[in-house]
Amino acid sequence: MKFGENKLCTSVRLALSLGVLAASTYGTAAFAQDAQTTSEAPAPTKSKTLETVTVTGSLIRRVDVETSSPVVTIDRAQIQATGKQTLGDLVQQLPAMTGGNVNPQVNNGGGTGGSSINLRGLGSKRTLILVDGQRLLSKDPNAIPADAIERIEVLPTGASATYGSDAIGGVVNFILRKNYQGATFSANVGQSDRNDGDQSGYTFTFGQTSDKGSIMAGLNYNKQDGVLAANRAFSKNVISLSTSGPFFGGSSSSPVGRIQLPGTLANPAKGIAASGLAGEFGCTQVALSPGGNSQVVNTTNYHCFTHADRYNYAAVNLIMTPQERTGGFINGDYHLGDHVTAYVDAIYQKTSSNFQLAPAVYGTASTGAVIAKDNAFNPFGVQFGSGGNLFASRLTSNGFRQAFTGRNDAQINTGFRGDFTVWDKNWNWDAGINYGHESIVTTTAGLVDQSKLYTGSSTIGADGLATSPNCVSVVQCQFNPFDINTPGSVAAIKAADVVAPSNSYSIEKTWHAGINGEVFTLPAGGVQLAVGAEYRTEYEHTVPAPQLVIDPTTGSCTLGSQCLSAVQGGYNTKDIYAETFIPVLAGLPGVQSLNLTIGSRYSKIQTFGSTNNFKFALEWKPFDDLLLRGTMEDVFRAPSISELYFSGSDAPLIHSDPCTGYTGAPAGSPLALACKNVPTDGSFQNELIVNNNQATTVVQGSRVAGFPVKPEHGKSYDFGFVYSPSYVPGLSTTFDVWRVNLNDTITTVGLQSLLNLCAAGSTQYCQYIQRQAGGTNAGQLLASTVEPTGNLGSLSSSGIDWSANYKLPQFSFGQFNVGVNATYLKYYTQETAPGVAGNVTYQNAGRFLPYGSAQSAACPDNAGVCLFPRWRAQGYVDWQQGGWSAQWRMRWISGFSNGGAAGSIYDTFPDGQSGTILHYGSTMYNDVSLGYNIAPINTRVDFGVNNLFDKQPPLLYGNNTLNANTDPSDFDLMGRYFWARVTVKF
Repeated sequence: MKFGENKLCTSVRLALSLGVLAASTYGTAAFAQDAQTTSEAPAPTKSKTLETVTVTGSLIRRVDVETSSPVVTIDRAQIQATGKQTLGDLVQQLPAMTGGNVNPQVNNGGGTGGSSINLRGLGSKRTLILVDGQRLLSKDPNAIPADAIERIEVLPTGASATYGSDAIGGVVNFILRKNYQGATFSANVGQSDRNDGDQSGYTFTFGQTSDKGSIMAGLNYNKQDGVLAANRAFSKNVISLSTSGPFFGGSSSSPVGRIQLPGTLANPAKGIAASGLAGEFGCTQVALSPGGNSQVVNTTNYHCFTHADRYNYAAVNLIMTPQERTGGFINGDYHLGDHVTAYVDAIYQKTSSNFQLAPAVYGTASTGAVIAKDNAFNPFGVQFGSGGNLFASRLTSNGFRQAFTGRNDAQINTGFRGDFTVWDKNWNWDAGINYGHESIVTTTAGLVDQSKLYTGSSTIGADGLATSPNCVSVVQCQFNPFDINTPGSVAAIKAADVVAPSNSYSIEKTWHAGINGEVFTLPAGGVQLAVGAEYRTEYEHTVPAPQLVIDPTTGSCTLGSQCLSAVQGGYNTKDIYAETFIPVLAGLPGVQSLNLTIGSRYSKIQTFGSTNNFKFALEWKPFDDLLLRGTMEDVFRAPSISELYFSGSDAPLIHSDPCTGYTGAPAGSPLALACKNVPTDGSFQNELIVNNNQATTVVQGSRVAGFPVKPEHGKSYDFGFVYSPSYVPGLSTTFDVWRVNLNDTITTVGLQSLLNLCAAGSTQYCQYIQRQAGGTNAGQLLASTVEPTGNLGSLSSSGIDWSANYKLPQFSFGQFNVGVNATYLKYYTQETAPGVAGNVTYQNAGRFLPYGSAQSAACPDNAGVCLFPRWRAQGYVDWQQGGWSAQWRMRWISGFSNGGAAGSIYDTFPDGQSGTILHYGSTMYNDVSLGYNIAPINTRVDFGVNNLFDKQPPLLYGNNTLNANTDPSDFDLMGRYFWARVTVKF
């Protein structure tokens, strides 16, 4: 569907008309005055325990909403006011999210339709995702139907003693809607003001509540169209930066070829003069000229390779990947008696998505191609690859590389809960099983079985066709790598095209049981206790297509791109936990209340040993208006299955090589190990850096690489206050100082870190560096270089969270509510190898960590780049009058820098040269929405504009990023976006 702004207005009018029709058909019950109020019915009062709640961050049921846990709540009204169809887009805008996230704007490195949640910049693997307090297997908020959610509770502090492994950066708990009465239908449409990025969504929710229980269910469908990077000025070209300024760059793997000249070799039969090509052309690398004859090497047919010959891959990439989702949810309970209830909560989501990349590359360094010197189409008379000269090309005649993902996510939590009384003390219990299943089918297209592109010895026959006894077919033999657009080359490439399906599935089961209640009474109140146990099993199995199975000795696979290996494994975790709430003092001068919470969780992890983690939390109310709070908690994380067993290809950038200009070092020294096979005459330059090319490496899990790994561990601290002055009704503010210290961080040791650590003295990494043993390209990095996964370094981060909300007095012209939520990042310190040789300490706060830099080892998610601005903030103004409501939302990201002084650890070479520092200003986004309840027809309409002033993302340049010349994790790539929604209740 394509429509302009006038058609958008027409669509809104059509939606209104449909709403009137639906309302007249199904009834005329009036809407509530509050635009966002749901029709949840009050649950039948069965016992005193229903008056208490469990707040995220604690296992104790309490009446208090404000506790020692600094929880940020996003209610249903806020969710609907954004117009977002997926929860990931919404949560990623929180100020506590930093350090890079995957989302549908991330094409290269994303494209699966999923979004990650990255609290405190510690990564999605260190952020625990819950649904009603139970783990979500997929960890993808987009796998949760948005209409199923009543509110989102975000705990931005460690909670391993409360919830176990992974809760290092914090917890995001999605609370399901319950006790719903009635039915609702909603339709949502949207489009950017550039007439692309169309979205549409539909939900139907219904429920029934009675004295015996309740049931609620819903269905949802939404679709988001993809958007090409060519549709935006900032992303339609690869814009790189050099010391002379920006230029249109791209990949040197170009369809016109990048051919390393064979020096002084003379071959008169092929047109090569005795003086040699380097002297004839005045350069060492050439490309085929337009219309040139690839079989005659001279300055008419070939020219020196320049920036103009680079391939502009940006235009064919995506800045919004297409997604389509269908799903539903059901939750309910049934009272088996006065004190026992059976319950079930289930969600399901089917997601289809894809990403698109430039056509497949072909070459000696990227895919291990070898072109024989006596191949019929080789005019240079020397071998390319396998110790010979370098060659690179791109198989554009085969179309784009694409991967189509079909994902099914299912989660069900079911069991029994109830209450009982012991010595007049009420207790609650819960026992059940939480089961999650995810299956993924990925179909990879646009890749070529390069073993079928024959480049061995061959001759030209009398019929003008290349022949060889080693060719499987005549078509296969006609591939000319020096001109991939000849009819013979195109036919050979098409014949070698392969569609490769891969499958994976994951299963997680958690048996859980717990009780909580009052143990005894102190003068200040009742002592509460929660105890329980969990048994969790995790399993993962991946089966790649045979053509994608990686050969670790070469770092490549038959299809030469997106190589993988089979992954199969799992382990179990046994947990026992206890938490107690102790009211120490109450009702004294200067001590309205003083409460202490102590928690402990013992975890035994199969093959990784055991750990015991503690929590201490204190709440002190000197008087009613002020709550002082503090929490200290142990945190830990066991390695994931993929971190143990994964093996696949990677394409990292590097910005420096310690062996540049190498003149030798003592045998066995770290530098000598890092520079094995590098010439010692000082002439060495890394071709990847010179040409700003991505390397090809193999990423291996800890078990595959033979690199030991153990769980991460650390501590989390939070101290702050909540102030709600009674003399200013409606005003509330919070202030929290937080800190996280994490040791033995589990990460992939990226290529840049691998080189730096080895050369600096951490010689355990040297074994994974593989360089060309001899020939023209001696010392160049090979595709068999391994990036292992292990415990590397430590992280520590600290900052301040501040929020304020003020509900103004009622005016004749409406009710206003204003607020702000902000996070200040004081420091984000990364140590690469504390306590050992080669350790480097980075202070990343306020900095952009470019793709491939050593600093980017702090980027825990595969988003390509990492940004740690000092400040992130959200502000809002809400207004309501009668049936009308309006919202104005502001999102602010402070300025940052890229680069550092020459020779410093922050020198990231943003323009290819040492010592350059780029400074960027702050970014502000404004979102507005307006809605109206049409009470007589039971209908509500909403209209909104996101990024009202069409703020464009900062230009970070293609040589520093992986996607769209900018950072798709943090900035809006779509521009101004219109949306509209109609909701009918009946």
